[in-house]
Amino acid sequence: MKRIFLSLMLCGSIAAVNAQDNSKFEAAMKKNIDQLDSAHAKIMTGDATLMEAEANAFERIGNAEKDKWQPYYYAAYAQVMEAMFIKDKDKVDGLADKATVNVEKAEAFSPNNSELTCLRSLIAVSRISVDPMTRGAQYGMESATLLEKAKSQNPENPRVYMMQGQNLYFTPAEFGGDKEKAKELFQLALQKFASFKPATSVDPAWGEAYTKKLLGTMK
Repeated sequence: MKRIFLSLMLCGSIAAVNAQDNSKFEAAMKKNIDQLDSAHAKIMTGDATLMEAEANAFERIGNAEKDKWQPYYYAAYAQVMEAMFIKDKDKVDGLADKATVNVEKAEAFSPNNSELTCLRSLIAVSRISVDPMTRGAQYGMESATLLEKAKSQNPENPRVYMMQGQNLYFTPAEFGGDKEKAKELFQLALQKFASFKPATSVDPAWGEAYTKKLLGTMK
C-alpha cells in the first residue's frame, strides 16, 4: 500500500510540473501571438521590419521547448508575411527559404498537418512577387496543389478555403483569376470559421476578419 501511495504521489507531482510548464509555454506564446498581431497590423501600412523580431522570438521558444510545432509555425508565418510585403524583392527568396526551414521543423513534430501545408502554400505565393510574369505559373500551381493537399488533411480548416479564394481574388482573369468563384470560397470559409475550434489555445485561429474584409470589397 505504501508503494502504491508513493507512486500516486510521484505521478501527481509529475503531472503538476507538466501542467506548470505548459502554462508557461502558453503564456509566452499568447504574448508573442499578440505582438505578432500588432506587427501584422503595421505591415499592412508598409512597415515589415517588425516581423523579423517576431520570427526570432518564436524560434527561441521553439528551440527551448523542442517538442512543439506551434512556435515554428508562427516563426514561419512571420517570415512569409515579411516576404510578401517587403519592398526589396531581392530578399524574398531568402525569407521564403527561412520560412520553409521552420515549417520543416514544425512538421517533424506534427506531420500531415493541414495548417503547415497551408503555410507552405503561402510560401509559394510569396515567391511569385519576385517576378509575377515568369514565376506566376510555377508557384501559382504549387500553391494550388498544396491547398488541395491541406484540404485532404483537414476539410474543416477554414484557412484552406480563404487562401483558395484569395488566390483567385488577386489573380488577373486572363491568368485564371475568378472573383465570383473567390466569393463562393470566402463564403464557404466563413461557414467553416463559424464551427472551427482550434485544438489548443495557441493553434492558428486567424483569417476570419481578413476573409470578411475581402468579401466586403465584393458587394
